[in-house]
Amino acid sequence: MTAARSLLVSALLALGILGALWIANDDRFGRPALRPHHDPSRTMTVPPSRLTDALGATFTLCDGPIRTNCVVDGDTFWFKGDKIRIADIDAPEIFSPSCDDERHAGEVARDRLLALLRAGAFSLQSGWRDVDRYGRKLRTVTRDDRSLGEQLVEEGLARRWNEPRRDWCGHD
Repeated sequence: MTAARSLLVSALLALGILGALWIANDDRFGRPALRPHHDPSRTMTVPPSRLTDALGATFTLCDGPIRTNCVVDGDTFWFKGDKIRIADIDAPEIFSPSCDDERHAGEVARDRLLALLRAGAFSLQSGWRDVDRYGRKLRTVTRDDRSLGEQLVEEGLARRWNEPRRDWCGHD
């Protein structure tokens, strides 16, 4: 009889704990639910908010081992000690180019990115991946809700990440 009573007390205790958790997380008891109930009558359309361009620094070209706020190439820069890879573009290589034309195009893209970052405050947004295989933070860089990477693409200094690779050596 004692084992049955012990089992009954344990079951009641478990039910009490589950009941308390249910009450604590149910919006009908004055607390928000973990997943809010959808009520179409309470839905309102809110225009998307613009990001506040609040980031900025004095950027230079990267030179030497200490890299805080500097530009490496047309799609990579350091910001506040973090290495950032612009997620929506691919720029020509400077450090392992296929030819001199690619190196030159990479230097032009790097210098343009430096000018864009120096031009004013910007925002950084994460995408579907936070970092790449090299540990760089993958971010889209915007100013006034416009991608700086897209601006480099429009100027012919980079390609969109999802487009076919570009031959920067003039063999297009």
